[in-house]
Amino acid sequence: MKSKRHLKIMSLVQDEDIHTQDELASRLEEEGIEVTQATVSRDIKQLGLIKIPLDNGGYKYSLPHKQKDNININSRMKRMFEDSVINIDYSENLVVINTLPGTAQAVASLIDNTEWKNVLGTIAGDDTILLIIKPKNAVINVIERLKSLTV
Repeated sequence: MKSKRHLKIMSLVQDEDIHTQDELASRLEEEGIEVTQATVSRDIKQLGLIKIPLDNGGYKYSLPHKQKDNININSRMKRMFEDSVINIDYSENLVVINTLPGTAQAVASLIDNTEWKNVLGTIAGDDTILLIIKPKNAVINVIERLKSLTV
């Protein structure tokens, strides 16, 4: 449950302007995840969320800059893959990752933030991620790297 909640928090702060812990708790409850303010506070600390300034004034929660710089992203990605990924398969230059319901977008976001040179991009639904790989002969290396995260 904690991993699912962390994935949802990461997704929310990337996709929306979340200004306060109460706002985050409300959004989580709208998504069907019941939390207390104390739990949200602990989650923010564990995820290392930071507050960044907005152009129009005020602040919003954001993922830590170190995550965007690829530092420590591998351990977070490994945890998320172990907790969320069900299957990885491919055809030609397309890789499909099946995840637990509600976790695909957060996993895809982590993949996007790693900036793998052979992954052109990701498309994520609720429980499925499509990776587009270039060149086609790089697919096997990408698959091996992804599968190494699930062990």
